[in-house]
Formats: sequence, C-alpha cells, structure tokens
Amino acid sequence: MYRAIRIHDYGGPEVLKLETLPSPVPGRGEILIRQEAIGVNFIDIYFRTGLYKLPTLPAIPGMEGAGTVLAVGEDVADLVPGDRVAYPTALGGYAECRTIAADRVVPLPPDISSEVAAACMLRGLTVHMLLREVHAVQPGETILVHAAAGGVGLLMCQWARYLGVRMIGVVSTEEKGELARQNGASDILVGYDNLAARVRKLTDGAMVPVVYDNIGKDTFVASLDCLAPRGLMVSYGNASGEITGISVGMLATRGSLYLTRPGLTTYIAQRPALLAGAAELFGLIAQGVLSVRIGQRFALADAAEAQRALEARTTVGSTILVP
Repeated sequence: MYRAIRIHDYGGPEVLKLETLPSPVPGRGEILIRQEAIGVNFIDIYFRTGLYKLPTLPAIPGMEGAGTVLAVGEDVADLVPGDRVAYPTALGGYAECRTIAADRVVPLPPDISSEVAAACMLRGLTVHMLLREVHAVQPGETILVHAAAGGVGLLMCQWARYLGVRMIGVVSTEEKGELARQNGASDILVGYDNLAARVRKLTDGAMVPVVYDNIGKDTFVASLDCLAPRGLMVSYGNASGEITGISVGMLATRGSLYLTRPGLTTYIAQRPALLAGAAELFGLIAQGVLSVRIGQRFALADAAEAQRALEARTTVGSTILVP
C-alpha cells in the first residue's frame, strides 16, 4: 500500500484528498519509482480546476518528481532497481511511489539531489525551451519576463545572465524584485500598471523583441504593448486566468506581432530532446551557473496548502512536496 493525493471532482484545493491505495506494478516499458521529492507547479492547479482536463477521474495530479527505481517492467533494458531518476511531465506525481514509462525519466547525476531535481526538472526544461528554442536569445538582447521571482523566473534570471542577455523582470513586490535582481535580472519593474510606458523608458523607446508571460489574462494586452514591431509574445501560463477573446487584429495594429503558446511536452516528446535538455540543465547546475532555490517544502498530506500558497503568489522559487 502507498499514500497518494487524488482528485475525484474538479474544484478548489479542498478536492485534493490523501488516500491509501494498492501498490502499483510496472507494466511493459515502465518502471516503479519510490519518490523522494515532488514538484508543485501551476499546471497542477490547471488540472485540479478543470482548465486542463484529466484523462479520467479520480486521478493523481502532479507532473514532476524524483526518486529511486524500485522495480522495472518487461522490455526495460537501461534502468535497474536502485537507479536514481527524475521526470518533468507525467501525470501521477503526488504519491509516495508511482509507475511511469521508462523513456520519460532521465538518470540523475550523483551531485544532483532528488529535491533539487524535483524543484527544477519541469521549470528548468521550460526555461531551456523558452530561451534556447522558442526564441533563441542572443547576447546583448533585451527580454521581458513576468513573475521573475518564481520557480521558472529565478532560473530565467540566472540563465539569461549566463547567456549575456539583459532581462527586465516584472514582479509583484519590492522584496521579490530584490531576489530577482540578486539572481541576475538587469532591471526590475514592480506591478503591471503602465507597464509599456515603463518598458519604453528603460529601452529608450525601442521596446523588446520578446515577452515571456506566464500570468495570462491580467497581463496579456500589457505584454503585447511592450513588444517592438515584429516582436514575439510567448504566453506559457495562466496564473491569473485563461486568455480568451483574442482578435488577431491586435497583433497587426501593434506592429505585425507573433504569438505562441508553447508546451514543454511537445518540445521534449522525443527522448533525445529530453536527454539533451536535462544534460544541459544539470551541467549548468554543476558549474554553479544555475542555483535552484527551494522556497517552500510541504508534506505530501499538505498538498492543498502548497497549491493555495502558489495560487496566492506568496511563494518564491520552487515548491516541493516531501513524501
């Protein structure tokens, strides 16, 4: 038997129920992991509320975790019990143990702890996707990043600094702004009021070639207004709510803008891409370029409290559950 958090109906944090379930058995091509740390991300909230639909109900939420292989199923040749692994995008994470397709995990280097891995796999590979693939940033370029003191944001600060990029970070408080600055943000803007005017001042009227926005409804138009002609709006989250009612004419009147809504699952669908992204991420951590800040730890049983804190935007850095 093992403990897990399950959802029987969509709704608020109260629908996250701690239950005891029969121990899972790995099927063909799967492994069984004893989890040592579990990442908590906004996508977990989207699944809990029904913004993103779960395949079936009841379901175990959670997309990210790390731990030790307990058993392997048939046709798994490159993993054995005792191996340490982590994964970034596979439902079923809020549990003491879980099965998962073997090709969806990556081996953990000896110098990367399970807690660090669970705090950075999804976020770190998201940053890799955003800065290296969705828009390949160039040294000297200026970018605008929302939620610069969050789990993704702090890694964006550090990675952008490493790549020689000037990053304007948008935060909700002065304290979060100072944290983002310490992690590499070149300029800090607190709040969303008159955002475009403040960006115009910082850039001497040039505006920015790309905006990374994970806030959603509350910032979408303001983000568009910060872009230079033919700039790219990267909408990769909905913390304030889903963006609806978009007119493509909004892109034309603001300077022939581009809009994309990338999903990490697409970018790492092929195993070579997953392994390459993880190798670069772990390599930068080992070099000291990236430092993973775990701002909050919650017990598995307190998953609802963890999500409440994330929704209230009172967290800094990454949030993890410890089974």
